Amino acid sequence: MIRLLHTADLHLGKPFGRFPEDLRGRLREARHASIGRLAAAARANGVADVLVAGDTFDSQTPSPATLRQALQAMAADPGITWWLLPGNHDSLAAGELWQRIVREAPPNVRPLLSPEAVEMAPGAFLLPAPCTQRRPGRDLTAGMAEIATPAGALRIGLAHGAVQSFSEAGNLGLVPPDRAETACLAFLALGDWHGQLMIGARTWYPGAPEADGFKHAAPPGALVVTLAGGAPDVTPVPTGSFAWRNVALDLLPGADPEARLAALLPPVAARRDTLLRVAATGRTGLAGEAALLRALAAVEHDFAFLETDRTGLAVDHARADLEAFGPPGTALRAAADALRVDADDPLLPEEERAAALAALSRLYAFAGEAA
Repeated sequence: MIRLLHTADLHLGKPFGRFPEDLRGRLREARHASIGRLAAAARANGVADVLVAGDTFDSQTPSPATLRQALQAMAADPGITWWLLPGNHDSLAAGELWQRIVREAPPNVRPLLSPEAVEMAPGAFLLPAPCTQRRPGRDLTAGMAEIATPAGALRIGLAHGAVQSFSEAGNLGLVPPDRAETACLAFLALGDWHGQLMIGARTWYPGAPEADGFKHAAPPGALVVTLAGGAPDVTPVPTGSFAWRNVALDLLPGADPEARLAALLPPVAARRDTLLRVAATGRTGLAGEAALLRALAAVEHDFAFLETDRTGLAVDHARADLEAFGPPGTALRAAADALRVDADDPLLPEEERAAALAALSRLYAFAGEAA
């Protein structure tokens, strides 16, 4: 029997350029701290081997500090061995990077730079498929079936790549979903997909230990994998420090946007470490949209980051809403009437109608603030 911790896609040094500077620093530090959290998860589960299925680093040229501090963090517990596979972001094409890792790595950090069987424990062999370049253009796991190991040995594949392509042109580098079976693997540990995903009983993506986007609903973590000759026992363990949450806010005419939003938000104590994306859908009036914007503005700075998607929200502009602009004949009312006419004009292009409605919404919010 062997028990291991399967992780991937640490992306140490990721710049997070679209976020404010202070948050970028916090997110980068969280990625570095994930090394310690992975080590703690290994210790808590009696694991001596951590398999990193590619993309330990976000680029082929991480800063000297990023590299050095990562190796030191892994060296902190000599009882845990880190097996590092080159991924597409830190492929073998980054020759200088891997040469430095070989020179500077502590004894418990083992880079896997060639597709050869490595005995990681008595009777258990790693079959790595290191990425040769950013886009290899071929299935790097294809040779695993031909790699010889002693009879009865546990064969553990380690690779980085996709098992499905969403491109019409396809992808010659896809990993077949039955690779574990065709190569007689007890387990195939994959990296590249940043969400936790089971491809088959013996083939898994662990997801990234620290999330970097809103795409995946499951919390970030790693997998504790126990192999004893039969079907593997796979147990997810959480490792993330930041929560990336999607909130679906569906509105109906007459609904109270502020109350609906408040019911969906996480507790105040959790907000500083939460990145929140609110997707507003349905229908509301100008007053409802203004109330929603006020509610969002009131909580915006509670969160590490908050963004709103209102492309799915239809805004009605009833005549009653126009009373907020004052009596007919005033300058503000005249501007609102002109925008309403443009927003309703079927002869105008859709982009111009949408721009007129957006301007009317901003004018309504301005009128409410000035009142």
